[in-house]
Amino acid sequence: MELTDYFRVLRSHFVGIVLITLLGAVVAWGWTFTQTKVYSADSSGIVSLASSGNDVGTVSVGDSLAKSKATTYVALGGSRTVAQLVIDSLGLKTTPEALVSHVTVTNTKDTPTINVTATASTPEGAKNLADAWITGLATQITQLQTGGSGADVGAAAITLVPVESAVVPTAPIFPNVRLSIALGALIGLILGLVYAVIRNLLDRRIRSVETIERLFKLPVIGTLPRDKGLDDDNRIVPDSGANGYGEGSKDGHRALSEALRELRTNLQFMNVDNPPRIIVVTSPMPNDGKSTVTANLAVTLAAAGQKVVVVDGDLRKPSVTTAFGIVPGVGITDLLIGKAEIQDVLQPWGSTGNLLILGAGSIPPNPSELLGSQGMNILLHELSRDAIVLVDAPPLLPVTDGAILAARTDGAIVVVSAGKTTVDELEKALANINKTSGKTLGVILNRVPTKGALGRGYGYYYGSYYGADKSSKHKTKTLAQDDVQEAVNNVVPIRTGTDNR
Repeated sequence: MELTDYFRVLRSHFVGIVLITLLGAVVAWGWTFTQTKVYSADSSGIVSLASSGNDVGTVSVGDSLAKSKATTYVALGGSRTVAQLVIDSLGLKTTPEALVSHVTVTNTKDTPTINVTATASTPEGAKNLADAWITGLATQITQLQTGGSGADVGAAAITLVPVESAVVPTAPIFPNVRLSIALGALIGLILGLVYAVIRNLLDRRIRSVETIERLFKLPVIGTLPRDKGLDDDNRIVPDSGANGYGEGSKDGHRALSEALRELRTNLQFMNVDNPPRIIVVTSPMPNDGKSTVTANLAVTLAAAGQKVVVVDGDLRKPSVTTAFGIVPGVGITDLLIGKAEIQDVLQPWGSTGNLLILGAGSIPPNPSELLGSQGMNILLHELSRDAIVLVDAPPLLPVTDGAILAARTDGAIVVVSAGKTTVDELEKALANINKTSGKTLGVILNRVPTKGALGRGYGYYYGSYYGADKSSKHKTKTLAQDDVQEAVNNVVPIRTGTDNR
């Protein structure tokens, strides 16, 4: 994977990554409520020597000794003896070993100061423990200096004087809610990225042109965006005519209309010296949109002045007559068994006169045999004498009809549905065509999303582009078709050469 592939994966799974990140933050936030709060309080004392003189030398020696003793008393501060004194003082129900783990005794470097940090489950408990510990340590130091004789504190040469009592803490040191949420979000983000990468690696669905061209070495002759305005009862794009801006056109159909015109151009320049005349349009699986693509491609070709015949080659589940809204029940089967002539079953569609429809007719018991017959071959070539023939064939994987038709025509165009058709399905479909010695002319990537990573990659922003024109203060007047024709008729011809007088 290249760097651009990673960005595409991030864009494709952006919602999932965000949700997992938020889930990590929420889980971490909820975790803080399950933890026992810990409060911390600090107290301190200074190791002091009994005064034995006021001269500088004596004071200096005493200060050095106090610093040295402070370092020694740090270890004493963590003893079970001091812990027992604190237990007796506060009346705690615990053991010295357990209590020692809640206290940390340190010495400030190069000073006679001893610091005590105590933790407890309540603010008051932490304060009381810190104060009691510094007091207990002072008592233990005095006992060591007096030999445990119970003598007065003043008799001790070295004492620990508490100088700063603990303050009741206002917030716990554990759990840290902000830090926990940040760590939870970070862990969630990492898991989200891992999820996106793994899902992309395991996802076998075709989503881009690059995937088809890289894996199958086939040209993608068209990418058609998803159009929510089309359904089983309405398969023809209203504005798929020659200019794409006819009456009843909608912004929602403009993207598909532009893509169909691009497909028409690519198809016309596929082989300039020997252009295909009989083209099978099929797909790996049902519901990939092959019939809708066939119908709209035929209308787009006819709008450009090309003679087109659409043949319903799906004798098992015909849908061409339904898509065009013409009379069903007559068609190919009637011609092949000699019940009708071509002129009797060809039905015109549209106002241009360039588009003719040949339905499937009655559903036969042996579709594959009829489609592979010599009569079918003669019929298709007879139709292709004056027009481009588009054959709407059955899907390639469920039945062999599409592959049989591809072998008897100039080639097949395979329609795959973006985000639905898998690499394995397309591979098997192309293999079926190759088995019959058929030719694959190219692939059409259908139902590409108009938003998100794929939509951005293919530039499907026609809706927002044309929508901006509607909001403009200065709108360009659109001429009706009659007005355009009148303007053309009223143009004064320009004479050239000697006639220009």
